[in-house]
Amino acid sequence: MDKNIGCPGYMWRLRLIIDDGDPYYQMALDEAMLLLRSAGVIPDTLRLYVFNPSAATIGYFQSLSRSINKEFILENKIPVTRRITGGGSVYHDARGEITYAVIAGLERVPRDILESYRFITMGVIYAARSLGANADYVPLNDGVIDGKKFSGQAQTRKRNTLLQHGTFMYNTDLDMLAKILRAPRKKLRDKGVSSIRERVTTVSEAVGRRVSREEAVEALIHGFSKALDAELVPGKLTSIELELAKTLRWKYMSWKWIELRP
Repeated sequence: MDKNIGCPGYMWRLRLIIDDGDPYYQMALDEAMLLLRSAGVIPDTLRLYVFNPSAATIGYFQSLSRSINKEFILENKIPVTRRITGGGSVYHDARGEITYAVIAGLERVPRDILESYRFITMGVIYAARSLGANADYVPLNDGVIDGKKFSGQAQTRKRNTLLQHGTFMYNTDLDMLAKILRAPRKKLRDKGVSSIRERVTTVSEAVGRRVSREEAVEALIHGFSKALDAELVPGKLTSIELELAKTLRWKYMSWKWIELRP
């Protein structure tokens, strides 16, 4: 491995991967990269990716039936899977949302969980600001624009490695999101809203124009370079990453995994 990668005292260089794929592949690849980085096989990486087709994911600790409208997604053939990270349910719109994943050694990020969330999430905050949105970070894991959520993050750690992934809703279909996701009424009341639709926004909605995927990707590259004070080096996935993801993909397709907490 390049000694400049993941070693304090050097400019932090992260491999940049941009891709798309189905939800089972995407979640399998995130887990594969966490395992391989913790074993020292791959470098620190920022991955920007699209769920294609659009899909829903739920957090590891969530109840499936309480987190999403299961009947609606089955009727409309919308894929769903469970993440290895915590956090809440998410709608990943193929035409309006980009997901990021930072896979890195713990020596490069704050050890404190709250501070590590802030450190990494500032990537999406700076990205949204560069597009003209009034974005801020709200602990523990939200990115908001004028008080409305446009980005959520989730995290897990293995040995000496962190995986944090999160959303960047630049043009998500929020009406579809509201039909798919469920949130506890108490949580909505605590946020001062009566529905999920009132709680969320997109960068496009906030700035009053349609932001393209290309603009969103460029903004995220800028945002994470600034937040992490790092050089992002375009790279490719290795054969071992792809093979391990292919093996793990079946786990994320399994209803035994998806309904781990029905």
